[in-house]
Amino acid sequence: MELVRYAVADAVATITLDSPHNRNALSKQLVTELFSHLETAAADESVKVVLIASAGKVFCSGADLSEATADGMEEGAKRIVALQRLIVSMDKPVVVRAYGAVRAGGIGIVAAADIVVAGESATFALTEVKLGLAAAIISLTVHHRMNPRASALTTLGGEVFSGADAAAYGLVTMAVPDDEIDERVAAVCASLATGAPQGLRESKRILNADLVARIDARGAEMAALSAKLFASDDAREAMTAFLSRKK
Repeated sequence: MELVRYAVADAVATITLDSPHNRNALSKQLVTELFSHLETAAADESVKVVLIASAGKVFCSGADLSEATADGMEEGAKRIVALQRLIVSMDKPVVVRAYGAVRAGGIGIVAAADIVVAGESATFALTEVKLGLAAAIISLTVHHRMNPRASALTTLGGEVFSGADAAAYGLVTMAVPDDEIDERVAAVCASLATGAPQGLRESKRILNADLVARIDARGAEMAALSAKLFASDDAREAMTAFLSRKK
């Protein structure tokens, strides 16, 4: 079953996360399909803008803990680093429609995007600390976007914060009323699509040069740390307990 849908209209490639059984968690299959669709959009000359959205009430619940407890996160962490880098470095602007719950690794996708429109009722949380983990691989993008005080509060606290908070912290571009989000997203994408491909490409390269360098310099280190923490006894016990409560 396909977990990520792809469609193109009016120079915008819309990539929709649609994996309701695990709340759009970053499973191996979902990440592989998302990566593939991003590459397709990058290579399509008819596409000027890429939009990442989600079906249902959850944008992304973070890492797939069922896979992580069974198989570890050594390869999964590397894949998520590569996914963030692709979003940051591709020559076309990437917009995210952040609606519903956005958790942990899902916030890495949000932070990697160029422009993020969040619904006011959207909720965000860097929940890793609650499970004996750390926001390691997504710190590459999240800590680049958010101001330092907000990064400390959200990373160490692990508590839920709102779409309005996310905008104030620098994580998202804007928070809008839920009933206006589709209109605002469409307007942003239409405006971006008026740009010339060369202009969009070179402008994005200038904007994201420091972030690409950050990912390249620290990506392998953060992936190794993430895998180590996921494999620890403390984290495995916490993740197992969390999955048991969900059942």
